[in-house]
Amino acid sequence: QSVEAGVEAWQAGNHAEAIRNWRPLADRGDQDAQFNLGHAYRLGRGVPRNMQLAEQWYERAARAGHLEAQAMYGLILFQNGRRAEAMPFVQRAAEGGDARAQYVYGTALFNGDAVQQDLPRAYAFMTRAAEQGLPYARTQLTEMGQHVSPADGARGAELAAQMARAAPDSGRTQVAAAASPPAPPAPPPSSPAPAVQGKEVPPAD
Repeated sequence: QSVEAGVEAWQAGNHAEAIRNWRPLADRGDQDAQFNLGHAYRLGRGVPRNMQLAEQWYERAARAGHLEAQAMYGLILFQNGRRAEAMPFVQRAAEGGDARAQYVYGTALFNGDAVQQDLPRAYAFMTRAAEQGLPYARTQLTEMGQHVSPADGARGAELAAQMARAAPDSGRTQVAAAASPPAPPAPPPSSPAPAVQGKEVPPAD
């Protein structure tokens, strides 16, 4: 039994075999196995679809420090309106380099929604999300540029460069994320976003 064997079974379409590999490891505290079980319950593959159990497995992995689980759990909480609960997980995932979390956290920082407003850091996190290829982060960054001062924009760009230099190696010994791509945040609304006066953050899913 191993996480890798479970991922191989999952990718081959043998979801039940994947679950048999992951469950005992997850019960013993393996973060990658817990994260993958969250995917399985969220998608209803190999087990009945159960969002409550999916959330519980994501939470266990997230609290143990699993980056992708922190992002997924935070975004699930966020889209369910539990923003204050979500933000610590979203923040940790954003600081760890997850582009979706950077997008949501950057918008929250810009709007001062569930966190204290910080325009340079907002610009920095949105810059990093855009640099990692999120198309709606690029759009959001352009909108942000129309609202931040040149000084805040310059400071944000400097912070983004520091984040890029400090980014951990993306290689992982466990290929948990290969089990299923996490649901990304939705694109920003068609009206100018983020809008400081509206205190509104785009939904996470």
